[in-house]
Amino acid sequence: MDLFDYMRETSMEKEAPLASRLRPRTLDEIVGQQHIIGKDKLLYRAIKADKISSVIFYGPPGTGKTTIAKVIANTTSAIFKQINATGAGKKDMEQVVEEAKNALGMYGKKTILFVDEIHRFNKSQQDYLLPFVEDGTVILIGATTENPYFEVNSALLSRSIIFELRPLSRDEIRILLKRAVYDRERGMGAYNAEITDEALDFLADVANGDARAALNAVEIGVLTTQRSDDGKIHIDLAVASECIQKRVIKYDRDGDNHYDTISAFIKSMRGSDPDAAVYYLARMLYAGEEPAFIARRIMICAAEDVGNADPQALVVAVNASQAVERLGMPEGRIVLAQAAIYVACAPKSNSAICAIDKAMEYVRTHETAPVPSHLRDAHYKGAAKLGHGLGYQYAHDFENHYVNQQYLPDAVVGEQFFYAGDLGYEKQMKEHLQKIKAPYEKN
Repeated sequence: MDLFDYMRETSMEKEAPLASRLRPRTLDEIVGQQHIIGKDKLLYRAIKADKISSVIFYGPPGTGKTTIAKVIANTTSAIFKQINATGAGKKDMEQVVEEAKNALGMYGKKTILFVDEIHRFNKSQQDYLLPFVEDGTVILIGATTENPYFEVNSALLSRSIIFELRPLSRDEIRILLKRAVYDRERGMGAYNAEITDEALDFLADVANGDARAALNAVEIGVLTTQRSDDGKIHIDLAVASECIQKRVIKYDRDGDNHYDTISAFIKSMRGSDPDAAVYYLARMLYAGEEPAFIARRIMICAAEDVGNADPQALVVAVNASQAVERLGMPEGRIVLAQAAIYVACAPKSNSAICAIDKAMEYVRTHETAPVPSHLRDAHYKGAAKLGHGLGYQYAHDFENHYVNQQYLPDAVVGEQFFYAGDLGYEKQMKEHLQKIKAPYEKN
């Protein structure tokens, strides 16, 4: 490193965002994640003993993935290299691997490669690292906000220990906020600022476990708030609410939160809880989820979980989908809420999906049985001469528009696929079928 590199790094450290400047340098400075870095935990012992193996840190933004990697960099005797998968390519990895080989061969020093956003690497890029991780040329530390079991090659996963990081608690974020405001060395202490308990509680709450979001809000507050007559910068509730403007919502359309939230939304409608359904609907809309996607899920739920207990539910859901498409947002939120509430409050039956799934399974596992002759089409050329349609009884010619005749193929007679439920309109359907069939069953 020459003088210019040194000056550049020194300047960047001073001018870095507060969240970066406050990044812990030792294990004991880390706030939160005690389930993996507590003093009796494997990762803590491995870092302290400088015996770290390949690991992948998985968790939401602002929970400390990069922080722990930096602590490892500060404590290990190995050479530490860092790349970000959003901008790095194969050439960057080749350079790291070559330097790692030289360091291991000439000096016996291991190299730790920290890959931030590792899920951004495609399969071939991940495959390139595999042999060098396997033979110990590099020790891999990956960081990802996405589920590694979906986004990281299984071969890399099998050679790594996965540590899941959790959102920080409100109390943990309060600790970091106080450190940010009053730390004179790396925080904002030199600005002579004070923060009220109300502001601390508010920021700790709205950050939703994301330390970076809370620290960014404090930094903005200190830098933009005028000093009071006492010469201090006062961060109160009003200032804090202005600085963060919008509650932090952890929601990635391609990530876990997307699937977890839509799952909770569907299960709330299925479970007849309109309050929970509207809550999860609001979370998705607030985070920018596509209304068309939400509408599709409501339609599916209306058919799968309400079914014929209230056939109107599917009508409402389909019309809601069309209305949202025509209205757009924000008015579309009302339509989606109406449909979600209707489906949640409707009587429930899953008999339709049970019937079709059972029938599909039967068709898959049995030979295709011929359609009974009397049910076959008698109109196409020559069909009547073959006896097709002969003996068919027209249901409308009989009392209750029902006649007792065989509809299933001979090989399938006796199989039952549909079992009517006892709620809503389906109960009426069940009673109707029993009524029209009763005279024949007595005979």
